[in-house]
Amino acid sequence: MSVYTKRGDRGITDMARTKNVSKSDDRIQLVGAIDELNSHIGLVKCMLKWEETVKMLSSIQDNLDLIAAGVEDPYSKDFKVNEEIVDNLEKETDRLEELCGQQAGKKVSGQNRTAAEINVTRAVARRTERCLAQVAVKFGADTESKKYLNRLSDYLSLLAKYVELSDALGLTEDQNVEKQNIKKQDVEKQKVKTQNTISEISNGIDEKVVREVLAQMGIQSRITLKKAKALIEKIEEESIRRGMNSVIAICGPEGNPIAVHVMDGAYLVSYDVAVKKAYTSVAVKMSTRELGELAGPGGTFYGVDTLESGKIAIFGGGVPLKCGNTIIGGLGISGGTSEEDHSLAEYGLTVLGDIM
Repeated sequence: MSVYTKRGDRGITDMARTKNVSKSDDRIQLVGAIDELNSHIGLVKCMLKWEETVKMLSSIQDNLDLIAAGVEDPYSKDFKVNEEIVDNLEKETDRLEELCGQQAGKKVSGQNRTAAEINVTRAVARRTERCLAQVAVKFGADTESKKYLNRLSDYLSLLAKYVELSDALGLTEDQNVEKQNIKKQDVEKQKVKTQNTISEISNGIDEKVVREVLAQMGIQSRITLKKAKALIEKIEEESIRRGMNSVIAICGPEGNPIAVHVMDGAYLVSYDVAVKKAYTSVAVKMSTRELGELAGPGGTFYGVDTLESGKIAIFGGGVPLKCGNTIIGGLGISGGTSEEDHSLAEYGLTVLGDIM
């Protein structure tokens, strides 16, 4: 939005309520800085392919136009930034900060061009904020507008870091498989490749960043309730075939239960045991049978079953559910012997791919 017009080459311009304003006026300098900032954001939008982020940047451009209009006509209520606009920006900033984790405070290295351009945009946002501060001293300024420009530079700083972290994962922001007309089998190969290398390339990066980027790629980062129910149904059919009355428990990658199914005739104690097995498998990132072998007298994990208020199980029946090398949940089965439970859990792993 242009908020002033040229008047020949006389070095003056007009504003909505003020005529013949010098182009060296602080208000004109501020409008120019907003225009420059808006242009940089437009360039970043062209470089990014993440739909939600592009929408956010477009809304930021609209809000910058609102601030510029308020500079031209400070008495109009139509050109005021409200608290809701600031709150929305703060919420998105907080989300990015959480995703970036310990990496949030580090400087952008410049190894990713889009991240570097966002960082330049951040610097322009800081200069625009300083211009607004100068205008506020002489002419006054909307309090929420000052807050917005202050938060905007923080948002852009974190967005640059997030883009750089995404690039470090090998999933660059311009990677949009669906729009590259790649055959379906090639898409699946790309996903498998990403899944198989995710543990190595995510070293030192917050797990939430990994999950967010996987979501952008359409790759499952945790088992859903719908998928858990489908897996339980297959395992129950096999359990019936084997003549077992089992409790089947599935938890998320953080260990919290997602679904627990109790078959008719299952032992009462099997409920707690199955839940513990599922939890243990994600807590130690191995099957409970493997853990049991390491938890014997003199073993590496001897006494581990006494930790976490008895939530750890060290007998067969618990296995981590994986998508590539990424743990998306845990499966726990209780109802037979340790070997029978482990065998049924392994069966669950063989059919997991069919439902994912």
